[in-house]
Amino acid sequence: MARPQKIRKVLQAPSISGFKPYGGASSAKREAVFLLCEEYEALRLNDYEKHNQCESAAIMQVSRPTFTRIYMSAREKIATAFVEGRKIIIEGGKVEYDQDWYSCAVCGCFFNRVGENEVTECTLCGSHDVTAYLPSATNGVLGIETGCNRGRRRGRNNCRR
Repeated sequence: MARPQKIRKVLQAPSISGFKPYGGASSAKREAVFLLCEEYEALRLNDYEKHNQCESAAIMQVSRPTFTRIYMSAREKIATAFVEGRKIIIEGGKVEYDQDWYSCAVCGCFFNRVGENEVTECTLCGSHDVTAYLPSATNGVLGIETGCNRGRRRGRNNCRR
């Protein structure tokens, strides 16, 4: 029996729900590629925010080898979608968000709480028909120190948290 998967920390929900290919043959007949939220977060931390894998793993509160597996899975899925002209849909995964998220029933936008103020209206349209979207994480993770010991052992990267 496999060990249960740990919940991964995600600092923010994806700002979009996916991508569609442009031009070429119709991709409606092809299956979409599903990118999990933790895979999106791994790409965001490593490629967009330019963190190294030890820092990214500490932020997501997973081991460095686990982070590497998540990151490689995300890259394989994106490469498949690009080469085969498939849609990418970002959803799912076993994640916990670091902020309180809300959704507006009128305009459909998603937004998070800023500061300690109570959310009473949509930040986009001003509607008062707002509901909580995702549970908040119990602790922030931005201040985690990684303790990477680069170069201590020949050719190895030892990440200790």
